[in-house]
Amino acid sequence: MSGPYADHQADLAVLAGKARLRSLRPREGVDFASNDYLALAGDPRMKQAFAAALDRGVPVGSGGSRLLRGNHAEHEALEEEAARFFGCESALYLANGFGANSALVATLPRKGDVVIYDQLIHASLHEGLRLTRADRAMAPHNDPQGFADAIARWRAKGGTGRPWIAVESLYSMDGDIAPLDALIALADEHDGVLLVDEAHATGVFGDGGRGVAAALQGRGNLITMHTCGKALGSEGALVCGPKVVTDYLINCARGFIFSTAPSPLMAAATREALRISAQEPARREQLMALIGHAAGALAPLGVTPTGSQIVPIILGGDARTMEVAAAMQAAGFDIRGIRPPTVPSGTSRLRLSLTLNASPADVDALAAALTGALA
Repeated sequence: MSGPYADHQADLAVLAGKARLRSLRPREGVDFASNDYLALAGDPRMKQAFAAALDRGVPVGSGGSRLLRGNHAEHEALEEEAARFFGCESALYLANGFGANSALVATLPRKGDVVIYDQLIHASLHEGLRLTRADRAMAPHNDPQGFADAIARWRAKGGTGRPWIAVESLYSMDGDIAPLDALIALADEHDGVLLVDEAHATGVFGDGGRGVAAALQGRGNLITMHTCGKALGSEGALVCGPKVVTDYLINCARGFIFSTAPSPLMAAATREALRISAQEPARREQLMALIGHAAGALAPLGVTPTGSQIVPIILGGDARTMEVAAAMQAAGFDIRGIRPPTVPSGTSRLRLSLTLNASPADVDALAAALTGALA
């Protein structure tokens, strides 16, 4: 191929040669791939909340950024309810978790500060790190001492500002949980701030589904980000923390200022999702039972349980991973292969996502199919 896109075509060919070329696929088979952990995306209560919002005249689109005419009463009602739900001083509703995370890291740490981030942090945080004026340092995964050592090295090199500790509460590709108590103690010790991406924990962990950091909420040096498009079954993201933080983002976060506001209908649906999360603990109990059932069903395959709804089945090679994923999809199970750069090289995997869209019988059938595909 010649012309302006020849280099792009060559890059795609390289990806294909490494079994890393991606393409869009339809949703087919039993759901072991989505983040719809509580099966709220198609829940009747969510549909009724959406329809009721339409009936009372809530528009489909916002029509602009929130600093122009895009701000709607539904956005503000959601933020008020979210602040009460999560136990924080203030909440700010943004279009999605990627934009919220990147805006947080790009905007809040100042020149002279440092962002210490977990080595497995989400790509959205890395996007913010590309834009931040602060120094950056990586810490070993889920290692509080490694974070402390990174701060000490930065101080030894002359760092005088504030450390910002950036982690996920529940890691999206490994399914393990961050040691938040130790990390908030470290932030306290160093006059720092703990940034917690609760994307995969919101709705699933914590009292009422308030996340892993629920017991820490209300602290002045804690900022959490809760996506609405995973367990909450809608769209958007909520940044929770002190009011000065949300005020600063409104005034200084380019990803908020120059972005069209989320649909007010999504804000109305998210309010209903928060109520469902608080009022229906049986959903979490059912999901935890499914997690326990899957641990037993997958044990003969040597799969280590994570204690969460995210279970990686690490196969190593990219091509092998995609072959097994294709076999599982052909057998009627929607489970996807995850390859670098999403995960480290040599750790390509099937990402098994447990949701209430699947039953214990579905898990047993999946385990049987995996046994054959991995033989």
